[in-house]
Amino acid sequence: MLGRFLELGIATGGVATGGIAESVQFYERLGFSQLITGDAWPHRYGVLSDGRLHLGLHERLMSSPALTFVLPQLARAQLRLRTAGFDLLQLALGEDSMHQMQLCDPGGNAVTLLEARTYSPAAPGSDRQSLCGYFSQLSLPQADWQAAREFWERAGFVALGEEQLPYPHLPLTSDYLDLAFHAPRLFDAPLLVFECADVSAHIARLRERGIALATQLPRGLDHKHSALVRAPEGTALLLLQSPA
Repeated sequence: MLGRFLELGIATGGVATGGIAESVQFYERLGFSQLITGDAWPHRYGVLSDGRLHLGLHERLMSSPALTFVLPQLARAQLRLRTAGFDLLQLALGEDSMHQMQLCDPGGNAVTLLEARTYSPAAPGSDRQSLCGYFSQLSLPQADWQAAREFWERAGFVALGEEQLPYPHLPLTSDYLDLAFHAPRLFDAPLLVFECADVSAHIARLRERGIALATQLPRGLDHKHSALVRAPEGTALLLLQSPA
């Protein structure tokens, strides 16, 4: 319904705060690689990828992070989206700029629809894990899991059964991206969740690269089996010990 997942769009702030350059350097230290971007945006823009997760870094003010999808013939899709129950909060369908629409899910998480790709895909066989491990899902804070489930199932995701480990969450799956819901009291922001066969080894490598770990973890997790890293722009990356 929303198209094909493109990137997690992230606002990196202005030059005075380090901007996009600081964020690019951070993700490269983690083992992410830059992809080739086009000239769709007037602001500075870069894409970092580990082969599974694509982070679109935008040096501008925007709702962030924004789950960004590509939906061709976007202008024609308005009626279909509204009929399906999606509230279109902002429309930019002018002739001289990239066509885009802005939505929000019930938890206030931003969703952006674009008419075309803004970067070239990675070459086949270039997938590799970052120092964070295997990207498993994007976990979103949701106060009303039922309303959020209805929204994302209309979008084409399939909800699975609730799980209690390693933290209480409701997983959802799709062809290109897996999501999860967690309670805001557990963590009040989205989490990029990675799985590690040996989380201690990953923590050691992060420290060797000079990457600091957050002292506070999401509620209920412990430092033996998990770690939290904050990117310069505030994005939270959660490392978890893989299930045995």
